[in-house]
Parts: sequence; structure tokens; C-alpha cells
Amino acid sequence: MSNANVIEIFSSAQGEGKFLGCRQVFVRLAGCNLKCNFCDTDFNRTEFCRVETSAGSMTFRNEKNQLDAAQVAEIIKNFCGEVPTHSVSFTGGEPLLHWKFIRDVAALVDAKIFLETNGTLVDEFEKISNAVDFVSMDIKLPHVVGKNLFDVHEKFLRAAHDKDLCVKIVVTGETSDKEFISAIELVANIDEKIFTVLQPVTPVNGVSAVSAGKILSWQAIALRRLKNVRVIPQTHKFINVL
Repeated sequence: MSNANVIEIFSSAQGEGKFLGCRQVFVRLAGCNLKCNFCDTDFNRTEFCRVETSAGSMTFRNEKNQLDAAQVAEIIKNFCGEVPTHSVSFTGGEPLLHWKFIRDVAALVDAKIFLETNGTLVDEFEKISNAVDFVSMDIKLPHVVGKNLFDVHEKFLRAAHDKDLCVKIVVTGETSDKEFISAIELVANIDEKIFTVLQPVTPVNGVSAVSAGKILSWQAIALRRLKNVRVIPQTHKFINVL
């Protein structure tokens, strides 16, 4: 049975993307293989995992890291027993750094598995693909991470294409038309029906917001190539939930 450094486990409403507002259990795993300039999450390894005391209470107890898959599965089962739950979201950081752990937990719970990923660890995803029901994959624009990841994103999208798949593109005041259009073409060349979310950045770390006019202009461009493009900000920031 595998174990992992888990930052926190809690029950809340999904604040982003296709399943906005759905109740989920969130398992946040430590570590990431990228450094995005707008990242608002502390994904460093922790001595203790914060575990919500009951579903939606927003109060926590500490569990000593690392946690094994059986411990986490039991916590998930308890939350799902308290509140009917859409799915279990493995998030981070980059959760696929812990692919064995995700696989082991998934095998122990009777719940749908939702993966939030930066779409760069293709081999790791393929090892647990059968255990995953939903995939929310970020396309990281070059100005965000300091390099072009489109080739690996394309491979990941092809690997995840048979899942209930959503693509998220975070756009900022620094996003260029060229890189945005390249990202849209990347998605369209795989499948014009892939559900695509344009997420205006929540300004942090000196990253500037995108104007309303610009986001609507980009949505119009995207809709000429893709069937379903929605503008969805981080709503959990508005209502102050986890």
C-alpha cells in the first residue's frame, strides 16, 4: 500500500471549470514539476496534513505525514457518507507525481475520481487512466511557465481524450494573442468538442488581470474553432470557501 505527503483533505464545492458548484472531496498532494507565475497554492511538503473535522466545517485536525492510501480512503468515505458527493478531486501541486497513491486510494473508495493536472506527465497518467473518470487539464501558456509545453500537452490530451475531459486556460494581462490562439488550435486539432474554460487570472504575485473586453474577444476567437468555450473565474474566491 503506497503513501504520500498530503497537504489537506476537505469537502467543498468545486470553484472552477466544468463542474463548478458540484460537491467534491479534495485531496491536495504535495509537490509540483512546474512553477507558474500566478500560482496561489502552497504545495510544499508538510509535516502534518490538515484534515477537515467534518464535511464543510472548515475546521481542521492534523494528521502526521505521510498518509497511507487506506487512511485517506477512510477519510473520503466518511465525507461522502456525510454529504452526497459528485467526485473525489486529486489536486496539488501536480497530483500525478503521486500516481501510485491515487491508484491505490481509488481502488478503495466507491466514488468517481476527478484529476486536476497540468497535463505534462503523460506516462504517469496512462498508468492510472483506468482509475480516472474526469480530467481537468490546464494548458500552460509559455509566458506563465517560461517555456513552451504545447507538444507534451498535445500528447496528454490524446491520452485523456476518452475521459470526461475539460481543458482550462488561465489568461492574464500578459497573455499574447499569438500564444492564446496557438493553445486554441492545439485543442481544436484534437477535438473541437472538448469542453474549454477560459479562466481570468486571480491577480497574485504581480500578475495583472485581463480586461473584460479582452476575455470576450478571446472567447469569440475560440468559439470559431471550438464548440463549447466558457468564461469561468475562480468562484470559490468570491464566496470564501476552500
